[in-house]
Amino acid sequence: MALLEVKALCKSFDELQVLRGVSFSMEQGETLSIIGPSGGGKTTLLRCMNFLEIPSSGRISVNGETLFDSAGQRTLSESEIRRNRLHFGLVFQNFNLFPQYTALENVSLAPKLQAKEREGYKARRREINAEIEARCTELLRRVGLGDKLGYYPHQLSGGQQQRVAIARALALTPEVLFFDEPTSALDPELTGEVLNVIRQLASEKMTMVVVTHEMGFAEAVSDKVLFIDGGLIAEQGSPEQVLRNPCEERTRQFLSGYGR
Repeated sequence: MALLEVKALCKSFDELQVLRGVSFSMEQGETLSIIGPSGGGKTTLLRCMNFLEIPSSGRISVNGETLFDSAGQRTLSESEIRRNRLHFGLVFQNFNLFPQYTALENVSLAPKLQAKEREGYKARRREINAEIEARCTELLRRVGLGDKLGYYPHQLSGGQQQRVAIARALALTPEVLFFDEPTSALDPELTGEVLNVIRQLASEKMTMVVVTHEMGFAEAVSDKVLFIDGGLIAEQGSPEQVLRNPCEERTRQFLSGYGR
């Protein structure tokens, strides 16, 4: 059974159709890279899968559980949307850290809020919060920031802020981690440190979907590559197939802009 399955996903904004029946699946532990021109629908696809946007039609399922199915003709409640989002983590282009919180506070905020809903939280509040802080400290160490726990975002480089954002996304133990062009807001010299963290997660078999313009990275790390253009999957397959031997002329034209 596929860990993540997307079927015939469509999304329109008024008269503008941004996604036109996108379908794919991925297994646990796979890394899927999504490439394509700006405005092609890549970010909208991530936002729909993470329920920051509600799809116009189609189906999304995780581990056999249907999270969205337009055939049901039922509007999702706010609580259902929040519950659906717990399956996924999302790392944005621009970090989106809270400036008033330290690195550790940014990472531990969501788990602490979630813990308040646990039965018996009030009686064990200190113990539970200490456990959360210990786990979040370990996550920051894992992304190479064990010595920056008390630093505020303005005290960190762009690459360090993005690594905090990755740790934050991991803090709720998502089944799938989404990255929306995680290096696009970084200076070139800082790109490598973020890509190295994603490479490490791939080697640990974290299931990931990465929207990227880093073709070398996509080729080295991905199990599958999707080329999306005009809201459609124009081509999909292994990195070797899509990036080295594309079948579609549009894919070849796009890749030629990256010296391929």
